[in-house]
Amino acid sequence: MSEQATAELAASGSPLPANWLAVIAFIWGGQAMSIITSYAAGYAAIWYITETTGSAMMLSIAAIVSVLPTGLLSPFGGVLADRFNRRTIMLVSDASVGLLSAVLGVIIWLGQTNLPIIMVVLGARAIAQAFHSPAMTAAMPMLVPDKHLLRINSLSQLLWSVAGIGSPVLGIFLYTTMGLEAVMFLDAGGAVLACVGLILVSIPTVRDADMDGKHILANMADGFRAIQRNRGLFTLMGICTVAMIIYLPFGSLFPLMVQQHFHGDGYMAAMSEATFAVAMLIGSLVLMAWGGGRRHVVLVILAGFISGLVGLFSGMLTSDMFWIFLVLTAIWGFVVAFYGGPLMTIIQRNSSNEKMGRVMGLFNAVSLLASPIGLAIAGVVAEGTGIARWYLISGVLLCGISVVGLFFPAVMALDRTASEADKTPDENVAQS
Repeated sequence: MSEQATAELAASGSPLPANWLAVIAFIWGGQAMSIITSYAAGYAAIWYITETTGSAMMLSIAAIVSVLPTGLLSPFGGVLADRFNRRTIMLVSDASVGLLSAVLGVIIWLGQTNLPIIMVVLGARAIAQAFHSPAMTAAMPMLVPDKHLLRINSLSQLLWSVAGIGSPVLGIFLYTTMGLEAVMFLDAGGAVLACVGLILVSIPTVRDADMDGKHILANMADGFRAIQRNRGLFTLMGICTVAMIIYLPFGSLFPLMVQQHFHGDGYMAAMSEATFAVAMLIGSLVLMAWGGGRRHVVLVILAGFISGLVGLFSGMLTSDMFWIFLVLTAIWGFVVAFYGGPLMTIIQRNSSNEKMGRVMGLFNAVSLLASPIGLAIAGVVAEGTGIARWYLISGVLLCGISVVGLFFPAVMALDRTASEADKTPDENVAQS
């Protein structure tokens, strides 16, 4: 294929939109505002639970409620992403979150704030995410050239980093001065902007003839077989599932580590979150400028191993070492930037376009369904041995599981063997 022809193709092998930079700008411009407001609302809700209960178990339950519906429903979201227009799915998901936040704001404004209501809202938002995430990640390879795919995948974590710098402080400020309802109304406004960004673009609709006339569970099974056929991808998914059991509670119990171990307040917790976010922003900028090189699997492994070391050393700190904890948090944020983007790129390059939604939905499911297990274990261990001891134990375990991939040649070969046989022909993509 000539260089000119190659330049006209997206990473998925489908025709590249002539105005692909404008399309990305509109989509991510709206998503950026939604991410910032969602981060502020989520942090305010978590701090409400921290302040009113002071319980690691309740924080773990809140985190489980926030991820379990996404894990259970992501495979169905992936099927829809391969069956219907991906932009429409994202639009409906964002609009649902905005409406829900607005309704919650009204309920709280009427004086009905309580823990069960917060839990219900966290769960409902997770349901919307189950359909939004597979559609979003499956759409990106259709809209950008392959050489920029990792950079676009890193854009999400970069935006979360930007949000994390100011959003925790914004969330705490609105929560303490105007009430939780103000943060919910802000989140609703962010969702509206996300919808506007999506309305202004067009995303191709993928047509997979194998889905016609089949039950949704059969469609889902086809996605699983697509993963299973690639031994390296299947093994990597297993390793990442175990790693998620260990890793996800790090962030979920972050406020409690600050409050109980370092005797901090909400602003100290926000400072920790902002430190993590600034470091992750720097790491994401470095990754986007560099492009990630060719050894994405090695980047994922190193990021997991160093994160484990951070957890280990954090658990060894005494209560008067908060500033050292901030340094470790900065290291953690920087290296985490080299995990998500490369991992997503590995999966996308080793999956066919017409099955991309199902692959991403299943991957989200196995990762997120493993998380409640880790959160349940973390809640029990942290309350029994102390939050610092739990960080130490988890750090050791994460170091161990992170290096397992080095011993599987099929995993290490993923960077070199992105499947071309399963790429979708151009004619299978119809413009919506």
